[in-house]
Amino acid sequence: MFGRALILFLSVLPKHALSRGAGWIANRTIPVPLRGPVHRAYSRVFGARPEEAALPVEQYPSLNAFFTRTLRPGLRPVAAGAIVSPVDATVGAYGEVRSDTLVQAKGRHYSLAALLGDGESADRFEGGTYVTLYLSPKDYHRIHAPIAGDITAATYIPGDLWPVNVAAVANVANLFAVNERIVVGMDGERGGRVAVVPVGATMVGMTRLAFDDLHTNARRREVRHRRYDPPVRIGTGAAFGHFEFGSTVVLVCSPDAGTIEPLTVGTTVRMGQRLGSLPSR
Repeated sequence: MFGRALILFLSVLPKHALSRGAGWIANRTIPVPLRGPVHRAYSRVFGARPEEAALPVEQYPSLNAFFTRTLRPGLRPVAAGAIVSPVDATVGAYGEVRSDTLVQAKGRHYSLAALLGDGESADRFEGGTYVTLYLSPKDYHRIHAPIAGDITAATYIPGDLWPVNVAAVANVANLFAVNERIVVGMDGERGGRVAVVPVGATMVGMTRLAFDDLHTNARRREVRHRRYDPPVRIGTGAAFGHFEFGSTVVLVCSPDAGTIEPLTVGTTVRMGQRLGSLPSR
């Protein structure tokens, strides 16, 4: 009941303007004496771990700088020869791609073609595996490459900015296919195709890529395509992008790109952790 009431309330709010406003506030410079107290208070409220940050909290000039902090070297070892988690997150859904369908939550499904914005591309993933990874405000907000390979395309798809928490996933139809998102296509080093889809959400100022200036919540809300020739070569665990607050990544692998192994909904994963196997060389 609470979840439905929350979604009804959000439906009448200007979510894009609110999210841009939240981003503006998060980017304001905090006076030096207040930086430590502000970032530590945020960490206490949301459960973030400032001791993992690459810098002392006093050196982050804004909330957004702290949200998008890098980590101390060595804290996230990257599994060798595997599909790895691109983010620190909680597993929201896992399964096989069947008849263009992914699970959003119990009793709710959505179309992979709608998520990718391209039915022809979606056909490549039939019979493959996918996982939905939810980042909460406590999590490390940077995104990393789940495999080694070539980034060949990226598409910004404007849309809504519903929250992506449990209440929204249970109550908003086709949530990940209607929210703002960036669809990034990769060719695996060992073959196959992988789609990495960072999904925007309410109060996420922007979702940005490390290798392009594409971002969500753009003022010009129109589809923008990128094709990379030559492609962008990237290694497993390399910088891929970041969220300016928490959100979700949907990771989809074609059958010939490897297999994401079964994951239990609610399981916590860390960036670099093995999620599945790659094809043999």
